[in-house]
Amino acid sequence: MADIEQQRLTRHPGFRVQVDYVGAERQPVVCIDSFLSDAEQLMEDAVARGRFSDNTGFYPGLRTPAPGSYFRALYELLPEIVEEVFGIGNHQIASAESSYSLVTTPPEALHPVQCIPHFDSNHPTELAMIHFLCGPEQGGTSFYRHRETGYEYVDEARRDRFIGALEAGTMPPKGYINGDTELFERIASYEAAFNRLLLYRCTSLHSGNIAEGFPFDTNPRTGRLSINTFLLNE
Repeated sequence: MADIEQQRLTRHPGFRVQVDYVGAERQPVVCIDSFLSDAEQLMEDAVARGRFSDNTGFYPGLRTPAPGSYFRALYELLPEIVEEVFGIGNHQIASAESSYSLVTTPPEALHPVQCIPHFDSNHPTELAMIHFLCGPEQGGTSFYRHRETGYEYVDEARRDRFIGALEAGTMPPKGYINGDTELFERIASYEAAFNRLLLYRCTSLHSGNIAEGFPFDTNPRTGRLSINTFLLNE
């Protein structure tokens, strides 16, 4: 196999785009099936990298950087979709971060904020993606509404009220959210599917679907492998 860093990753011939506007606040979610022709090579690259590193942020698992060729593919294949759906031009994207990711943290080891839906930033012109390199048995991704505030996204104007409402209430017991709770209502859900990419605003409240009995497999070939990407303004 050629060095994936030097390859030009290309669009899969079965590339299919679906755009949904979820919840009462109609936040856009782009679902692309059969994203890249080279998805199997990306999985093999993740396997070849060996041990992933412990994550220093709030991702509940292990990560390692994705290859530079993956960044180049995103910039080549997604700008028209990003501008049409989100109204964000290439000139507004200052940087991108992409990492191979594996969910490996057991429920009892979660930080409290990992037990509820989260936002990735408060800037609506920043975008998040998850590119699944695993199947539906690993659990997909869901979007949520905070019942007390009615918020389905949290930008700068909403942040203080959202955080205040959480701090004033009772946080749930340790465990992954996977559906409706007293605090949150699920408004949309997307199954994992190999080579499926989800694209949404960083402000949208979301969480991975990690079901009871999830194996927390650290092997990239058999675990919940994905590439998680952020398109940032700075």
